[in-house]
Amino acid sequence: MQELTYTEENYIKSIYTIQDRSGTGEASVNEIAERMQTRPATVTDMFKKLSEKSLIHYEKYKKVRLTEAGTKIALNILRKHRLWETFLCDKLNFSWDEVHEVAEQLEHIRSQKLIDKMDEFLGFPEYDPHGDPIPKHDGAMPASKSIPLSEMPENVPCIFVAVNDTSTAFLQQLKRFNLEIGAELTITERMPYDRSVWVTNKKGDSLQLSEKIAGNIYVV
Repeated sequence: MQELTYTEENYIKSIYTIQDRSGTGEASVNEIAERMQTRPATVTDMFKKLSEKSLIHYEKYKKVRLTEAGTKIALNILRKHRLWETFLCDKLNFSWDEVHEVAEQLEHIRSQKLIDKMDEFLGFPEYDPHGDPIPKHDGAMPASKSIPLSEMPENVPCIFVAVNDTSTAFLQQLKRFNLEIGAELTITERMPYDRSVWVTNKKGDSLQLSEKIAGNIYVV
């Protein structure tokens, strides 16, 4: 596997994340610029570099997608990131809103032996603390059939299994609402004006969630 800079790895991971969640298998300059918090011109320059390394399919003014080699690298980075998040939560008692930023630093560690040993030490977990699937050593990804809570019909119980937004602000908001992975939720009413939803938990407690929050909570 070719050596990349930390910045190149971050771009590869961002492209994978966007193309995976878009459903189209592609990512645009503007999408990456927003995610990386940089200028579109900077993204275009990086696309050219990644294309020269045969890690993305790139054509001027068109969306990009990862090559097979690029996808392999992206999955390896995600594997490291999500295993570190799991380790920090399970073994060092970090809260789920703290681990993302630390894992962003640790995901660039090169030692594959360390990552494989950590995977074994953790008991080969399939999902990280945010409910995201952890790629296996061979790149295989555990299946996930989750959908946004905002897309659930009313009066159908579901289980909170993952989040789409791992930012500290969002996770702290969920903590204030006492919403955690594994919670059973039911939409009891959807407000036509702003698409916010009223949900109840297994205890019968009721809570109003904005469309944005409900869209970033994934359920099965």
